[in-house]
Amino acid sequence: MDKLLIRGGKPLHGEIAISGAKNAALPEMCAALLTAEPVKLTNVPRLRDVSTMRKLLANMGVAIELHGERGGITFEARDPVNPEAPYELVKTMRASVLALGPLLARTGRAKVSLPGGCAIGARPVEQHIKGLQAMGAIIDVEHGYMVARLPEGRTRLKGARITTDMITVTGTENFLMAATLAEGTTILENAAQEPEIPDLAEMLIKMGAKITGHGTSRIVIEGVEKLHGCEHAVVADRIECGTFLCAVAATGGDVLLHNGRGDHLDAVIDKLCEAGVDITREGDGLRVRAAGPAWNHLKAQSFRTTEYPGFPTDMQAQFMALNAISQGSSMVTETIFENRFMHVSELSRLGANIQIDGKNAMVEGVDKLSGATVMATDLRASAGLVIAGLVAEGETTVDRIYHLDRGYDQMEVKLRALGADIERVGE
Repeated sequence: MDKLLIRGGKPLHGEIAISGAKNAALPEMCAALLTAEPVKLTNVPRLRDVSTMRKLLANMGVAIELHGERGGITFEARDPVNPEAPYELVKTMRASVLALGPLLARTGRAKVSLPGGCAIGARPVEQHIKGLQAMGAIIDVEHGYMVARLPEGRTRLKGARITTDMITVTGTENFLMAATLAEGTTILENAAQEPEIPDLAEMLIKMGAKITGHGTSRIVIEGVEKLHGCEHAVVADRIECGTFLCAVAATGGDVLLHNGRGDHLDAVIDKLCEAGVDITREGDGLRVRAAGPAWNHLKAQSFRTTEYPGFPTDMQAQFMALNAISQGSSMVTETIFENRFMHVSELSRLGANIQIDGKNAMVEGVDKLSGATVMATDLRASAGLVIAGLVAEGETTVDRIYHLDRGYDQMEVKLRALGADIERVGE
């Protein structure tokens, strides 16, 4: 099992490109199931979840063509599509539930395994089931699978008003895709607003879908009989961008992040600027400057995670690592996922001073961290540990980095290009 070996204490300088967003690429790959024509995606990140989704789609009979390292991927879901997502392919990736809506819309049936993924608490699929049932689907959960079909005599889902009990990103994406081919109009109330959703909607519009209101809490989809192929560039990954902003803030340095979208990260950038980091728009991206290691000049910031456009839960661990070596005390409140403080005990091994009380973590900044062996417990926790390792004295080994590979496109290669002393090592 690969590990990362980090020798901390080096500031970061230079420029890198932010990759396409995993959370946009995965639903957009599933959207290719909605048409028999070729769909080409560019700016697709090189990630484990992406290759898992490729395998899943190939298993359904989708023809897939890769166009070189950065040339994108073409998907062609010609008839007949096999509407099944088996457990073997789904167990490592929660996003596989995104196949449910498009399969139902295109083939009238689907059999999708209940998903696996990170150990950060329950992410219920009930919302997906309830929403698709409102559109006329019959769905049973049996033997670990969601088995869905249309009622006898129906060939299409029907439009509906769907109000979810909670804001769900993947739920919104599933309904959005399913509704494009439904009969009549679908209205999504309480829709998620994350930037990946308007990006998916824009792709569906290129395919011939009729969608308005994407990017707001109320999305209206007027169903059409069929969709056609398109070419679409995946939006840049705001969480990767935020992670590198925190890394430079922690170590000090001057880095230009090409493709970085400040407008997708307002809550994080506001907190970083309040802490004392200099972030400016430059050309096609963001420049981040910090005068030296965080302890010398940054003030710790309290924050509370919430749905977009609030502070993203996916940035909580990275910002906590920064708070751990900034001046003063701060409180981090996690409102989205339970079990999302598993990185705290690992940060403590490096010398961080953090106390947990329910949904709150009290962080008392320290003036140095010291290298140790730590273990990644989920995707974003591992990124927080890498940031801590970059500033810790001596050597830090981050174990179980397969979590990291699920969401970051060659993170250690990008960090090395900025001057970090980091390498991937085998057992």
